Amino acid sequence: MNILTSFGTAALFISLCSTSAWAHFGMVIPSTNIVDQQQKEINIQLSFSHPFESIGMDMAAPRQFYVFANGEKRDLLPKLQETEVMQHAAWQTKHRISRPGVYQYIMEPTPYWEPAEDIFIIHYTKTVVAAFGADEGWDQPAGLPTEIVPLLRPYGNYAGNSFTGQVLIDGAPAANSEVEVELYNKQNIYSSPSDYHITQVVRTDQNGIFSFTCPLPGWWGFSALHEANYTLKDPDKNDKNVELGAVLWVFFDAIQQ
Repeated sequence: MNILTSFGTAALFISLCSTSAWAHFGMVIPSTNIVDQQQKEINIQLSFSHPFESIGMDMAAPRQFYVFANGEKRDLLPKLQETEVMQHAAWQTKHRISRPGVYQYIMEPTPYWEPAEDIFIIHYTKTVVAAFGADEGWDQPAGLPTEIVPLLRPYGNYAGNSFTGQVLIDGAPAANSEVEVELYNKQNIYSSPSDYHITQVVRTDQNGIFSFTCPLPGWWGFSALHEANYTLKDPDKNDKNVELGAVLWVFFDAIQQ
């Protein structure tokens, strides 16, 4: 093998690694997103991963984890317990819901240092659970530094529905923002035709709004990324850029016969 061939092979390897390492997702995944009288308690897992490829990364204890419903914010951070998701450190808890409402579960992680990309990653991650027939408040912003506000009701959906959301940064619409989309391929039952198919990509319009049709049942993650206007110190005390992510997880059901 000559030097040029060796260099080309190395470049291809780096390119493929970069492609598969591109789509990190914060994850807040409940056991169900609809609560009724037969199932009042849900299990919730918090993790950080490449969801379609089922490749996990170790996640430190979050800075914040709470639920917002009926005008009240309840801290769930003390209830988190260590667990493993995709063979990596993650967190879990149980939450018993006793009142009708639309519950937004929200996580702010500890900044994740990614040496391969030379940046810190902070994904403000949320999901929405409806309880006992309540149907108001699912489209209300949570006041996060960046977030995706659903414009399609984020529960009671079928695979094949088109999800529509609005990306906000400091409460303002984020025009022309790139949104990454991935299916949580939990049992590794799906394979992708190419690396391009692993992470779908769509852009917001001038009002920060985007749409994407989810073809398969399961949990779908939507992640809008931008660079923070501040830096953090890496392990060597150097200032490094920070990637902020607005992440929302929505479940789509298979149609039953």
